[in-house]
Amino acid sequence: MATLKEILTRRPVAATIRLTVPAGGARPAPPVGPALGQYRLNLMAFCKDFNARTQKYKPDTPMSVTITAFKDNTFEFTIKSPSVTWYLKKAAGIESGSSRPGHVVAPTLTVKHVYEIAKVKQSDPYCQYMSLEAISKSIVGTANSMGIQVQKELD
Repeated sequence: MATLKEILTRRPVAATIRLTVPAGGARPAPPVGPALGQYRLNLMAFCKDFNARTQKYKPDTPMSVTITAFKDNTFEFTIKSPSVTWYLKKAAGIESGSSRPGHVVAPTLTVKHVYEIAKVKQSDPYCQYMSLEAISKSIVGTANSMGIQVQKELD
């Protein structure tokens, strides 16, 4: 339950903006500029802060960002790691999944690949309380829907 002081100090939210921005590549040009500009947010402050937080990732890694814009023209943002599908495509070395999953099989991955992806995804805010096994099962399901087979070991 929130205390009275917390309720009185909350800032009114103007909007919640969701973007996919390449790691270390936030610039005040589209898509970042128009999305933040319409709420009169400081573009350069966001770009510098985002690029500083994502410098540990390889450039051009797609990062999901959720920006909360407040009515006093301030903002907060959270960064999530890249999507599971992006990791699966990189691990399999393909551009896109199978056009007919279940019928046409794309490349195969090992359980070790799935485990490594699960360890990275465990740091996400939405997955931090999930077990590694649950995250791995979710990743296997995503791989199956993309037409990627998961085996114990490659032959």
